[in-house]
Amino acid sequence: MNFQNPAFAPLKDKELYIFDMDGTIYLGFQVFPFAIRFINNLRAAGKRVLFFTNNASHTTAYYVEKLTKLGFSPTPDEIMTSGDVTIEYLKRHRAGKSVYLVGTDELVENFRENKIPMLTGKEASADIVVTSFDTTLTYEKLDNACRLVRGGAEYLSTHPDFNCPTETGFIPDSGAIAAFVTASTGKTPTYFGKPYRETIEMICEATGFSCEQMCIFGDRLYTDIAVGKRHGVTAVLVLSGETTEQDVENAAEKDRPDYVFPSLDEVDQQFFG
Repeated sequence: MNFQNPAFAPLKDKELYIFDMDGTIYLGFQVFPFAIRFINNLRAAGKRVLFFTNNASHTTAYYVEKLTKLGFSPTPDEIMTSGDVTIEYLKRHRAGKSVYLVGTDELVENFRENKIPMLTGKEASADIVVTSFDTTLTYEKLDNACRLVRGGAEYLSTHPDFNCPTETGFIPDSGAIAAFVTASTGKTPTYFGKPYRETIEMICEATGFSCEQMCIFGDRLYTDIAVGKRHGVTAVLVLSGETTEQDVENAAEKDRPDYVFPSLDEVDQQFFG
């Protein structure tokens, strides 16, 4: 591979280390032991850690339980999802608007707990349609979403990822579901999660760190790396998930990560020897 990493020292000077989950620290329930070691080493060095996933199909409580079982010892304030960013946007900018959500029961309940007016999909109209990564997806849900968007509902999506990596391969994600609705209605959603500005704004607000004090580790060029490149956050690509060396070589210079490593194992070795 032709990509040459710059000097490593600036990476050590960061204060907040943001980690994508799927494909970066684990695949499904297959944990990367070196990711646990690296994150524990960062905490021991006094660094702040944040787990951010575009996967909005689960809640913070689910990820606390999952990451605990996998050995990462997270606290609730170390976890954030694209669902959290979307909910925050709705509460701040669309308060009181009715929402039809294509999502898992967990995400629907999360919306309800945040006092967002929820629709069943049987209604004649909606103010907003939100689609997400929905492992309980049915044709009826898609039909409802398309009908309501055609009827004038604003169309939002929690995140643009086309595929979710698992230990057995890729499965269709939120972006693929949104593509169905777009193909049927001609309407493209406003996306949240990585790589969009609302995500970085929420991270800055929640942690108190500036973009210059952060770096993000991830396995996707168009979400994890793009959120860094677009908003002044140092972006580190690991090749343990979706992106290949060839993808990096094919990317435009402005879209390439600041650093590339095979996995977090090599990053940990550079950091801590």
